[in-house]
Amino acid sequence: MKRELGTRPMKIDGHSAPAPLAVASVLNLIDYDERATMRAWEDVLADKPCSRDPAHHVRSLIHESWYRSVSGGIDAQGVEAPLNSDRDEIEFLTRANAELLAAARRSFESLGRLLDGTGAMLVLADADGVLIDAIGDKRTLHDGMDIHLAIGGKWNEEAVGTNGIGTALWTGEPIFVHAAEHFCAGIKSWTCAGAPIRDPLDGRIIGVVDLSGYSPIFRPHNTALVAATARHIEKALAEQQQERRTRLLEAFISSAPNYRRKDGLVIVDHRGRAIFSNNLPEGDPDRAETPVEPGRWLLNLPAPGSEADIARALPPHLRSCHVTPLKLDGSLGGAALVFPSAPAAPTTFAGRAEDKPLREAAAMIVGESEALLAAVDVASRVARSNSVTSLLIEGETGVGKELFARLVHAGSRRSANDPFVAMNCGAITRELFGSELFGHVAGAFTGASRDGKPGVFEQANGGVLSLDEIGEMPLEIQPFLLRVLEERVVHRIGDSRGRPVDVRLVASTNRDLKQEIATGRFRSDLYYRIGAVSIKVPPLRERGDDVLLLVEHFNRKIAALNGGDLLSFSNEALDALLAWRWPGNVRELKNLVERLHVLAHGRDVGLRDLPAEIVSTGSRPELPPNYVGDVTADKLDGTLVDAERQMMKNALAAEGGNLSRVAQRLGISRPTLYRKLDRYGIRRGFV
Repeated sequence: MKRELGTRPMKIDGHSAPAPLAVASVLNLIDYDERATMRAWEDVLADKPCSRDPAHHVRSLIHESWYRSVSGGIDAQGVEAPLNSDRDEIEFLTRANAELLAAARRSFESLGRLLDGTGAMLVLADADGVLIDAIGDKRTLHDGMDIHLAIGGKWNEEAVGTNGIGTALWTGEPIFVHAAEHFCAGIKSWTCAGAPIRDPLDGRIIGVVDLSGYSPIFRPHNTALVAATARHIEKALAEQQQERRTRLLEAFISSAPNYRRKDGLVIVDHRGRAIFSNNLPEGDPDRAETPVEPGRWLLNLPAPGSEADIARALPPHLRSCHVTPLKLDGSLGGAALVFPSAPAAPTTFAGRAEDKPLREAAAMIVGESEALLAAVDVASRVARSNSVTSLLIEGETGVGKELFARLVHAGSRRSANDPFVAMNCGAITRELFGSELFGHVAGAFTGASRDGKPGVFEQANGGVLSLDEIGEMPLEIQPFLLRVLEERVVHRIGDSRGRPVDVRLVASTNRDLKQEIATGRFRSDLYYRIGAVSIKVPPLRERGDDVLLLVEHFNRKIAALNGGDLLSFSNEALDALLAWRWPGNVRELKNLVERLHVLAHGRDVGLRDLPAEIVSTGSRPELPPNYVGDVTADKLDGTLVDAERQMMKNALAAEGGNLSRVAQRLGISRPTLYRKLDRYGIRRGFV
């Protein structure tokens, strides 16, 4: 028997493909011995000691697939693949794979005419190994129904074991499986050669093309035929994608007249993948978190695809962009993400950080109150420190605890690739908690992934792990978490081998953990381990004029996302917002501003636009005895009125319309500034 040849990857349409594999496989098949292959298969089923090594007459590719089939519980005496013949399901499959079917149509039409009378059939399967098209010899197509080699049949290895479709999906390479090499006894009279089809944009396997028939149809060139067909389909897919890219760019140009050439731009297709970018070069430190390489998945485009829907689906670090849905043939075909070249207005917190990522993360936390700035300062110190490996963030629901976790991540990063992994302890079932946290090996428990799975500690290695609502962690899991934090080693469930991890833990909770300790629901040793440094994020009701800053921030952000005008709030409305207790904190305020952008009567927001509970609570704050700002203009000397009006206009121009900095420049409070702007008739929309 000849030795298998090694493979050297070669580029085909921009992707690596082991071209010599088919040659190597054919050389091996020359010495194919059916009886020896059957004996080897029987030995594998019997789990004989000698069966652990590939038999003399069995390729290692086949031998390894047999063992995967045995481990996966495949019935070796099976005679057919699973079949879903439901019309609705078939119609759904056809719609979901419309692009693949369209790309394969030309190849299938030309080959289909040539296969009649040859005893061979050509099939197309999707990424799950489910057949979506079949052509070829009529009798073979009919006989294929007996083993469910027909549309709707599922032929991945997890369903039917070793076969040309499923094993090509598993290996990612063109392969053939001949006669007794199949795992299931009922299909050992067939031969098949399959080749994976890759998406030209991102290289993912999206399907398989396979030539099948009874074993006498085997020819050495079968594998080469399906590999060439797969390349033709990939070429057709690339042409489709290029056409879609051109149409999306044209749609963007016609729908975004205000786009400036120096603005950053990313176009995503209907699957949310980047297909075009401009002014966002890879490696630009200003855009370190903005993925722009072609094919990079950014989001799932929601239906029907309004600007607000798409903005909500974006990852957090992209939500500062302007979103434009792009329609093709009347339906959502993609979206444009525009990053204005002008820098965003700086926030009031400058921080002590020397590095830009930390300053940018701090800028995401909007507010000027002393309690908030103190919390930001502690988080920044922890981020810059190499000795503090854990931080506890305490605060009510909705105060923005995750922003502090991301601040620690920004200051801790040694490189732009350091991971940030977040896990909500309140969203994990008790049974799966250990697996999600520490991971598991294959077969560790019923339902475990057959390949094993890393936990969040391994995923966050080298970066920051954020455990939200840590007070919800089951008591029996807490000792294991403490051990990982102490030893910096994680053990997957079912595995005795330790895996070193370098993780900075940021735990957050809306509970009083000391009270939880007193009631026996939280371990004191774990509390003192994670709470060596803690931050108390103040509730919004204790942050004073931060309410007004946040109204301005969300007003500007939502207007930009929706492409609409800014709202203008009356003094009475602002007073009511200042007086409200905000039980939902910053999240509640953000939701209110979003609601006002949709439901307010015009762009001027008054008391009638606010929820009844806020209006009934709100009242104008009491003014100090020496306050003179509310003296009416007609009681002032006209020259002084004109001078003050002009001074305010000058301040607005100097600060670019940023009302927070205007108030600081004039030395007055934000509410006073709003009243004066109203009094003098100066347009004071948040700009």
